[in-house]
Amino acid sequence: MLAGVPQGSIVGPFLYMIYTADLPQSNKTILSTFADDTAIFTTDPDPTQTSANLQEHLIEIVTWTRKWKLNINESKSSHITFALRQGQCPPPVQINQTHIPQTKTVKYLGIHFDKHLTWKDHVQTKRKQQEHKTREIQRLIGRHSRLSLENKIIIYKTVLKPVWTYGIELWGCASNSNIEIIQRYQSKILRILTNAPWYVTNHTLHSDLHIPHVREVFQERIAIHRTTIASHPNPLMAPLLHLPPIRRLKRRWTLDGTH
Repeated sequence: MLAGVPQGSIVGPFLYMIYTADLPQSNKTILSTFADDTAIFTTDPDPTQTSANLQEHLIEIVTWTRKWKLNINESKSSHITFALRQGQCPPPVQINQTHIPQTKTVKYLGIHFDKHLTWKDHVQTKRKQQEHKTREIQRLIGRHSRLSLENKIIIYKTVLKPVWTYGIELWGCASNSNIEIIQRYQSKILRILTNAPWYVTNHTLHSDLHIPHVREVFQERIAIHRTTIASHPNPLMAPLLHLPPIRRLKRRWTLDGTH
C-alpha cells in the first residue's frame, strides 16, 4: 500500500479522522463529516450568494486536499438547493474545475433528501428495498413456508423492519400519505406471515402479533432520540432540541410530537 488504510480495518476510521481533523472550515458555511462522507451547507436569501459561499469553501478544501495528497471524487458529488421557491437555480459550483451537477434529490448516509424535504424519494426507495428483500426471503416467510410464526416474526424484525426504520428520527415527520406507503407494506407482510384470510383486519394483525404501527415506532424512536440528546455530555448537542422560530422550508419537525 502506498497510501491509505486497509479497507474495513477497525482503526481505519479513527486514523482518517486524525488525518483530516484540520479540514478547512468557514464562517459562512457548516461542514458536516462522517468518515470520508462530507457535506457543506450554507443559507442565504440570495441563491447566487449561497453558491458563492460554497465555492469559496470548496476552493479552500481543494487546496487542502492537494497539500495532503487526498483525492476528491467529483463524479460522486452533488449540488442541491433546499427551497420552496420554483424556478430559481443558483449558479453551479466547481471542484477541481469540474462542474458539480445540480440535483433534485441527494443521498447522504443512507438518507435520501429531496429539495423540498418531503421525504417522498426516501420513502419510495425504502419501499422498493423492502420488496427486493422480501423476494430474497420469500421461501422463508411465504405462505407455504414451514417455519413457525414466531421465527417468521423474528426474520421480519431482523431483515425487513430495519430497512424502513433506519433514520426514522428524521423522515418520520413526513406527510400521512408517505407514511401510509410504508404502513401498507408492513400490513401486507404481516398478512403474508400469518396467511391471514381477507376478513382479518390489519389492526387485529398488529395487535395480535404485537407489531407497532409506523407512527408508533416513530413516536417511540424520537422520544429516545430526544432523551439521548438532552443527556448527552457534549454541550453542542443540547441546542438541537430548540426548534427554530421560523419554519419556511419545513413546517413539521420530528421533535414536534414529543413536547
